[in-house]
Amino acid sequence: MSERLPLSVFIIARDEADRIAETIRSVRDWVDEVIVIDSGSVDATVAVAEAEGARVVFNPWPGYGPQKRFGEDQCRNDWLFNLDADEVVTAGLAGEIRTLVGSGGHLAADGWRVMIRDVYAHEAEPAAWAYGYHQIRLYDRRKGRFSASTVHDTVRPEPGARLADLKGVVAHHSIRSLTFQVEKYNRYSTMQVNDMQARSRSLPRWRLVTEFPFAFLKAYVARRYVRYGWWGLVLSVNYAHARFLRVAKAYEAELRAARPPVDR
Repeated sequence: MSERLPLSVFIIARDEADRIAETIRSVRDWVDEVIVIDSGSVDATVAVAEAEGARVVFNPWPGYGPQKRFGEDQCRNDWLFNLDADEVVTAGLAGEIRTLVGSGGHLAADGWRVMIRDVYAHEAEPAAWAYGYHQIRLYDRRKGRFSASTVHDTVRPEPGARLADLKGVVAHHSIRSLTFQVEKYNRYSTMQVNDMQARSRSLPRWRLVTEFPFAFLKAYVARRYVRYGWWGLVLSVNYAHARFLRVAKAYEAELRAARPPVDR
């Protein structure tokens, strides 16, 4: 076993028994500790995580940002590496981080952005053209922490914090199945609308007409789903519907709020 790096990895999870083992295995042999924050799994998530060497802490679900902030507080190191339960550190990224932290090179920045690329159930690894996005995942919690938003889980660096990019990739196994995907974006769109209402934000009604076609084009062309062939068509339609559903639910909430009282 290689020397462990002074890093704490924390993972939020609920009902991830089928995926979390691979996530933990991708980091457990070279980091100081792996902590799983479980919010009430009814499957074998806790048992699987503990069997893979993680320390499991229970915390009732407070929302994405607050749950990750709770996870930060459970770590014994100041340098943290955050993963979701459906993400796996690729061998290339693992080697890069081990070299960087082992030599102290990570101190050249206060937070390191990682490329997170989608990989689907029928794939062994992300395609070269897979959609991806950069997020700060390796960071010094004294120089930045996750936001308190219940919907958006993003590290907010302190003013003046130095940021840099890692070259390696995290494989994002976000879709177990199309059924899972539809259920997930249905739940998430409701959360988004609730968040908008809490911030007194509204969406213009004309987006009911434009949201689906523009979102489809964004997915099919800009995200390069066209490269997946027929599977890319499926992904693009689902993405567009998810975006449309958010607008539709926001409009529904406006209608409900404007409904006149019913005389009894």
